[in-house]
Amino acid sequence: MARDDTALVSRLLTTPLDELMAEARTRRGSRFGNYTPARMTYSPKVFIPLTRLCADVCHYCTFATTPSRLEAPYLSEDEVLQIARAGVAAGCKEALFTLGDAPERRYAAAREWLAERGFSRTIDYVRHCAERVLLETGLLPHVNAGVLEEEDWRMLRPVAASVGLMLESTSERLMEKGMCHHGSPDKAPEVRLASLAAAGRARVPTTSGVLIGIGERPEERMGALLALRDLHEEHGHLQEVIVQNFCPKPGTKMSGAAEATENDFLRVVAAARIVLPDTVSVQAPPNLNDERLLELIEAGIDDWGGISPVTLDHVNPEAPWPEIERLEAVCARAGLPLVERLTIYPRFVEEGGWLDDSLRPAVLRLADAEALGRDSRWSPGIADRAPGTVKAPLGRRHEGPVASQLHRILDRAASGTGLDEDQIAALFATRGAAAQAVIEAADVLRAEVQGDDVTYVVNRNINYTNICTHACSFCAFSKTSSKAGFRDKPYDLDLEEIAARAREAVARGATEVCLQGGIHPRYTGETYLSILRAVKDARPQLHVHAFSPLEVSQGRERWRCR
Repeated sequence: MARDDTALVSRLLTTPLDELMAEARTRRGSRFGNYTPARMTYSPKVFIPLTRLCADVCHYCTFATTPSRLEAPYLSEDEVLQIARAGVAAGCKEALFTLGDAPERRYAAAREWLAERGFSRTIDYVRHCAERVLLETGLLPHVNAGVLEEEDWRMLRPVAASVGLMLESTSERLMEKGMCHHGSPDKAPEVRLASLAAAGRARVPTTSGVLIGIGERPEERMGALLALRDLHEEHGHLQEVIVQNFCPKPGTKMSGAAEATENDFLRVVAAARIVLPDTVSVQAPPNLNDERLLELIEAGIDDWGGISPVTLDHVNPEAPWPEIERLEAVCARAGLPLVERLTIYPRFVEEGGWLDDSLRPAVLRLADAEALGRDSRWSPGIADRAPGTVKAPLGRRHEGPVASQLHRILDRAASGTGLDEDQIAALFATRGAAAQAVIEAADVLRAEVQGDDVTYVVNRNINYTNICTHACSFCAFSKTSSKAGFRDKPYDLDLEEIAARAREAVARGATEVCLQGGIHPRYTGETYLSILRAVKDARPQLHVHAFSPLEVSQGRERWRCR
């Protein structure tokens, strides 16, 4: 049955705002399922304004300028890398490349600068710089390069984890003389919609959005949201939709234009959450709305976009980024812990066909188990001290309400009742105050079960062989004929050496040995039994912790009947 968008638009425009916002919050909550806790996300980024030249002349923009006002038409590669490295030092994970639309179409200075360096188009230089940032700093590029063709989106795919192109509006009126997009052919709605569709065909995770208050009518705002909905339903490529409020800037033709009212802006935010599929996040820029952060949360947003600890918002330089600690406190009061994400959203990391293979290692280095951003540089296997203390195991105390469903899961666990898979996964997914509640519940259970005594065992590992028929990509221990000589040599200890190591373990105070090795192709069940006998004959008092499931399976399958 075809949807009646006319009726939908009427409802979105006439429903009382508080009711519409409540509906949007309900829709946001449904995105996270029964147990996965809701959260707010943001991307720690560094802003790289590759060029401020633009082929268009939007009448509200202060970012675009002319060659005479710039030292050079483009940032040099060294300047780009200097900004990116500062971002790495500050803990950023995203490198946002922002620039005007194809300035070489308008300015000879841009064409000459590019040609001197072997480039014919701005987008080719963008790709080159993005690749260098990716390879030399590890930051994940997000590219806002304006209207592009499908082959250009495909060209960016191996070096850009995500891309962006604001739709802004679907109003043709805004192209007329005296309106904000007059003289800006790249802002024609059909041109931008075609480019966004091309990004979808190219399978590039994409950010888009609408700009509110530039002369569009209320029904046109809803039409833009519906157009983005339809694009995503056809291609599935929209990660997020930004609902951005226009802020008049001195020195522009629209410096005296009236901004959208707060109620009108919040209505569009709530409508975006209601109209868009649940898989698409709704974002609003916090630096343009510092006085209404909580209201935006109540209107249904779930993301704050990119926030930089290093660079200002070059498009809105008058609006500083909020402090993360303050934003975190606002989110906590709303019961939504603030969580870092990557420029590519988790769904596009986990689903096939979206993340280019050349980018996957860089993404995984920065991602946690949920494909969100790691909350510190530490990870298991790193020799550095893990963050946190006994009093603040998460690094600092986290305040805020904890969802009732989490309390029910913790109560169920404390009573000794088993948890199902979804409930266990929910405990792993907690953040902020909810994660603190899990830690505190676990500590109480530990005290009840074990008291305050901490035990350990003096143990020695005996790895009797590193020869293995498996080739697990994460393993640096196992050796096969193809791996021989690259690190340690393959070995297969004889029984006397195993017994000698058991005797040495006891002499040094061990009460246990752990027996593990590779899956040797010639080992049988009898081999494993002989290893056990060698240890027990040498030192009967030793407790033996032995064999991985794969070894047990190997021994069973290759058992020799006597």
